[in-house]
Amino acid sequence: MASLALLSFLIISSTFLFSHANLQLQSSITQDESFTSILVSQNGLDFVKDLLVNKAISSIIPLQLPATIEKSARIPFLGNVNMVISNVTIYKIDVLSSYVKLGNSGIAIVASGTTCNLTMNWHYSYSSWLVPFEISDGGRASVEVEGMEVGITLGLENHEGTLKLSLMESGCYVKEITIKLDGGASWLYQGMINAFEEQIESAVESAITNKLKDGILKLDSFLQSLPKEIPVDDNASLNVSFVENPILSNSSIEFDINGLFIDMKKVPALSKNYRQTRQPSVFCTDQSKMLGISLDEAVFNSASAFYYDAEFMEWIVDEVPDEALLNTAGWRFIIPQLYKKYPNDDMNLNISLSSPPVVRISEHKIGATVYADVIIDVVEADQVIPVACISLVIRGSGSVKIVGNNLGGSVKLDDLAMSLKWSKIGNLRMYLIQPVMWTLVQTVGIPYANNYLGKGFPLPIIHGFTLQNAEIIFSSSKVSVCSDVAYSE
Repeated sequence: MASLALLSFLIISSTFLFSHANLQLQSSITQDESFTSILVSQNGLDFVKDLLVNKAISSIIPLQLPATIEKSARIPFLGNVNMVISNVTIYKIDVLSSYVKLGNSGIAIVASGTTCNLTMNWHYSYSSWLVPFEISDGGRASVEVEGMEVGITLGLENHEGTLKLSLMESGCYVKEITIKLDGGASWLYQGMINAFEEQIESAVESAITNKLKDGILKLDSFLQSLPKEIPVDDNASLNVSFVENPILSNSSIEFDINGLFIDMKKVPALSKNYRQTRQPSVFCTDQSKMLGISLDEAVFNSASAFYYDAEFMEWIVDEVPDEALLNTAGWRFIIPQLYKKYPNDDMNLNISLSSPPVVRISEHKIGATVYADVIIDVVEADQVIPVACISLVIRGSGSVKIVGNNLGGSVKLDDLAMSLKWSKIGNLRMYLIQPVMWTLVQTVGIPYANNYLGKGFPLPIIHGFTLQNAEIIFSSSKVSVCSDVAYSE
């Protein structure tokens, strides 16, 4: 049994979908241009940097240095002394300060004033002409590394629609190290163990640098595993393939993705003909916001094209709250000749869009015009008889809102114009029919549409991140979402 889905999609389309004229152009540019831009501000970069630093620390510790450090020395009166340090383990790292800096060479992340704490085993053995047997001792030691600086420079580029992360430079520098021995005759050997400072410093620097390299490889694998499309419903997805290299400035980084609605059963092929120069397309009035997402009209236009071409904008309405409206008896004073020819017969309203809706986004609002044809059918002895066709011009205005990580909205009806397209029952008094159509759209179609629109469609946000305190900004042909973000595992 058909429902009032037509009326709801009619209104949905009037708010979010676009003109058929634009669709002809759309088919030739969908795969190699960006229609959604994502701008990460300096505050956003700092947020991601802190997240990465904390993740790096949690993945590094505890870190056991792989090598056993040995050293031999000849000491007067004692003879040969063999010194061994083993099981050197970093168990704590504290970062005093860190910063992220963007430049032509890439993304630099530097942690300074870093301290780390280590534990290790120490062991001594020596023999002397004064004593006919070997003397040995051992124990534990605690090590504190101060003034350590760690830095990495990352390259980020588009690779066949995904982000590829590369490690351009990395380094770790230890400024000062303090070793404190425990157990045995530690007071006797403290001076000699200090001779290991240089080797311990080198081992710490090498171990942390290698661990960072492993972490970057894992992060690169994660970025390249991000999906190229986000499901919207059972039929459509958003194409979130990257189409250009990220654009780096002194205080922000911008990512451009395709952003259009596609058939989720088909994988789009990406063109290599990327644009080389462009101006940043995301504008936020509050520059402190971490994230900005700008959606071009073409995003909504692609939704219109997809659902229109898939014939989702044609419906049979045979059920409404006021059952009299779908029986010729309810129309006897509105269209007397209809009731006279088909007394007390059931009716259907066969509604279809004659073209994708036309929407205009300005600095102040979203305005829309929808063109539809309504065919009045009479159902007589299981036979459907078309009797008249009325053309509708629906004008409305809408608003958008953030629902979680979705962009939702609502719509209101501003105007409804009608004209008779054809009739098999003579001329119709359109001024009598118009209130009926207005009532159907206003009381049934609008609430149903707003219920659907309220859920929205997903914005391109990586799983785990959530928009917070978002604001929406309209500009000429664009909708921008400016927001802070939170992260949870």
